[in-house]
Amino acid sequence: MPRVKTGVVRRRRHKKILKLAKGFYQGRRKHFRKAKEQIERSLVYAHRDRKQKKRDFRKLWIIRINAATRLNGMNYSTFMNGVKKAGIELDRKILADMAMNDAAAFSAVVEASKAALAK
Repeated sequence: MPRVKTGVVRRRRHKKILKLAKGFYQGRRKHFRKAKEQIERSLVYAHRDRKQKKRDFRKLWIIRINAATRLNGMNYSTFMNGVKKAGIELDRKILADMAMNDAAAFSAVVEASKAALAK
């Protein structure tokens, strides 16, 4: 019985990897073994950074809220405590957007936070 060679299967597998390696630098896009190693590494980075992006945005929102609350005479932690006590259900993303684009509305939220802390 004749042996079966992996011609078509191997070519398809190699083409799939090399297609993913498009845009890589030098041999990492041309040579299968180097491309395969880099693709595996790149997929690890992609998975890690999808999680990291959520953390980075939360940090950014906190920095923006802190800067805006300091302009209104508070700091971030007391402001967030007052927001919780006042029952204001705005998340950090919305608060950061208000701080950047609608200073008057954000000032009203800060005043409500101060009032809730005073009680």
